[in-house]
Amino acid sequence: MSLIDERQDFSDVADVFLIHGSMQSPAFLDGRLSALLALRDINAEAWLEEVCLSLGVEQPRDPASAERLLGWRRQTLEALNASDMSYTPLLPDELFSLAEQAQGLKEWTLGFMEVVEDAADDTLRERWSQTLREAIDDLAGLAQMETDIDDSPENENDLFALTEHARMAAMMLYTEQHPGMPQVEQADAPVH
Repeated sequence: MSLIDERQDFSDVADVFLIHGSMQSPAFLDGRLSALLALRDINAEAWLEEVCLSLGVEQPRDPASAERLLGWRRQTLEALNASDMSYTPLLPDELFSLAEQAQGLKEWTLGFMEVVEDAADDTLRERWSQTLREAIDDLAGLAQMETDIDDSPENENDLFALTEHARMAAMMLYTEQHPGMPQVEQADAPVH
């Protein structure tokens, strides 16, 4: 009966946005969510407040919508924490054109980078690995990508690679900000 066990996709969250009179894509907020969870551990109440502010409402219109929005946060946090590295950005899927998928990735990247640029001062960035710094710098370029693309195998492959880069950058950021989570290595690491 609960939505907690149900894996949500882009369309599920977009439907909640529509119920609230918003035509915006959830991709931008999902990028923000991923970065916020990595850098600040945004709690459920603060997340609900951020989504409602973005939708231009004071609160979700019904308990099912609130549960869906909170489930989105929970699902993202669980995926970022998962040892199987199963995190994926909440983006338009194959039901959408490649141009719409590319636009979703661009919006996700803009949301993600907005939080990173606000929260990550030079001191924090200096503690990041070189690999993470490069991945974040590459994402900044991804925010400028051309999204008016046609449906072709080359564009599909390119978009897949760019999406994978965004996915890995988000997981690296989370992992470096939360040492030992997910526990993908069992090596004895010194505790700080």
